[in-house]
Amino acid sequence: MKNYLFQFLRLLFQTIIFWTFAFSIFIFIRYYAIGSEEGMDFTDFNIYKILKFGILSGLLIGILFAIVEFLFDKFLSKNLSLALVLTEKLVIYLIGIILTFNFVFPLAENELGLNLTTQVGWWKTSKIFWILVSYFIICSILFSFFKIANEKFGSGVFFNFLIGKYRTPKEEKRIFMFLDLQASTTIAEQIGHYKYSELIQDCFYDLNRIVTNYNAEIYQYVGDEAVLSWKYKKGIKNNNCINLFFHFQKRMLKKEKYYLSKYNLVPVFKAGLHGGKLIVTEVGTVKKEIAYHGDVINTSARIQGECNKYNELFLCSNLLIKDLVLTNKYTADLIGDIELKGKTEKLKISAIRAS
Repeated sequence: MKNYLFQFLRLLFQTIIFWTFAFSIFIFIRYYAIGSEEGMDFTDFNIYKILKFGILSGLLIGILFAIVEFLFDKFLSKNLSLALVLTEKLVIYLIGIILTFNFVFPLAENELGLNLTTQVGWWKTSKIFWILVSYFIICSILFSFFKIANEKFGSGVFFNFLIGKYRTPKEEKRIFMFLDLQASTTIAEQIGHYKYSELIQDCFYDLNRIVTNYNAEIYQYVGDEAVLSWKYKKGIKNNNCINLFFHFQKRMLKKEKYYLSKYNLVPVFKAGLHGGKLIVTEVGTVKKEIAYHGDVINTSARIQGECNKYNELFLCSNLLIKDLVLTNKYTADLIGDIELKGKTEKLKISAIRAS
């Protein structure tokens, strides 16, 4: 519940800022533009009037927008078709806009000296209202585009695409976690490929609910495996790269009844964790993406591959552990010097367990 509250408040802040800015621009263009039939003379220009109604409109629409987007994203969209989601949102937003401007228009009429129609059913024939609705739709598409792009590429990655940060290869220090479903082949045989696909979908849906809480980025999904990444400092801060795994475990156990009733099992994941320097660059032209090249990724994958051998769920390199400050919540038990497949030098790894 705490995590949902944090996510909602962050979305609420973003939407209020966005819509305040959007409506301030609209009011400026609409009521102070040369030749606007309902505009004002530039000699009567007062920036505070713009800000007042821009903030008021942005606050009301921003709150509505945040509530609707959060509820649909977290609880409703998963089980509804895209067409139905868009239709329901459109109806809710239309009602919300009518109610908002039923409140804002009379204030604007008195304060700005405008002749706005505010009688019952005014919105049906009001030209300015339907201009506002069109403006709202355009801004909503713009907001959704950046939100989807941010979710698709990861936090901050889309912005890096825009500015061309990784057009030439750059060295970064990052942490990688390879998260894999245990006994996946056996599970697929037991429940069938269709149910298995639904299981993976449910598991990664639950994973996505918590990744932003720990500043993690989803690098890619490969079958039943998810590859997560952190900038090094963000990953070790507050043990984010450790906490995420155990939070995900708790989430699976919390939904035990759901998974048992639908799949007759509770999914268990194993993970390998490692960090270090590697190269980041853009690759491709048709399906462009940010790619990571270096030993860190291969080592992380191979550490995860050792989980079954040592009957452990979470293995981590000691090179990374030395930079973490493990509290009494966790213990790191040395497994030993392991010769990983494809590597000549041995690597110390430890099992991370909750105390």
